[in-house]
Amino acid sequence: MAEEAAPSLIPDQRRELLVRHLRREGVLSVQQITQLFGVSHMTVRRDIAELERQGLVFSVPGGVRIASPVQTEPSYQTKTAVEQPQKQAMAARAAELVQDGMTLYLDAGTTLSAMVPLLARHESLTVVTNDFTTADLLMASPHIDVIHVGGRVEPANRSSVGLLAAHTLRQLALDLAFISTSSWDRLRGVTTPSELKVEVKKAAMECSGSSVLVAGSSKYGTFGKYRVAPLTSFDVVITDEVLAEAAAEGIRAGGTELLLARSEETLPQASANFPCKVADR
Repeated sequence: MAEEAAPSLIPDQRRELLVRHLRREGVLSVQQITQLFGVSHMTVRRDIAELERQGLVFSVPGGVRIASPVQTEPSYQTKTAVEQPQKQAMAARAAELVQDGMTLYLDAGTTLSAMVPLLARHESLTVVTNDFTTADLLMASPHIDVIHVGGRVEPANRSSVGLLAAHTLRQLALDLAFISTSSWDRLRGVTTPSELKVEVKKAAMECSGSSVLVAGSSKYGTFGKYRVAPLTSFDVVITDEVLAEAAAEGIRAGGTELLLARSEETLPQASANFPCKVADR
């Protein structure tokens, strides 16, 4: 790669070439990039940060990568075994937005299932879900009305998908929809490798007064084959604090409300004025 070293390039030219190399290589180390362009580590890190703000690349320890495709989603059992502190923090942050008397949609996923103990504190809620684990856990709370949307069963993720599930959702009026995803980024928004999941997520967003994306930072910078919605379609996006600072700046610059869940903090009580904006701290 050294034959292309060109320290005289202006920053925009250098960054464009860097993106081209990443599309070919997938991932490059900071050391490789300094040799490629004949510039300092500091210059490379500035370039990475700017491209990350634009949503074009994604930093990794010691380097940078291009957006990577997701062909399949992990099973429910696999999801339960990873990133539990981050999931608990995101669930707590999401639960802040819930008020007594609301009708909520909880999308399938282990992070949103983690909201159940927090929802049980409310006096009166209706919770709609396509997740069988979430529905089962909610049955222990007699003051919460539970509606499962039915539809085609997806055993690996313990959820229901497809047009029948979407049809049920479209018969309802939701106050708040919490949407999960296996892949998201600034440019493509929320995507999924499963065509059958698209209609369900879209239906929940269409019939809800407000929509909240709850997605871990480890899934940021990946994309599936099918597009669900741009990030700007959500009133709030909740992720964990591991999201790179430059990526967070880029998301907010695009007009998206972004909240970072910090696992070590005691989170404040929900604002009674949601869906007004909730300030990140």
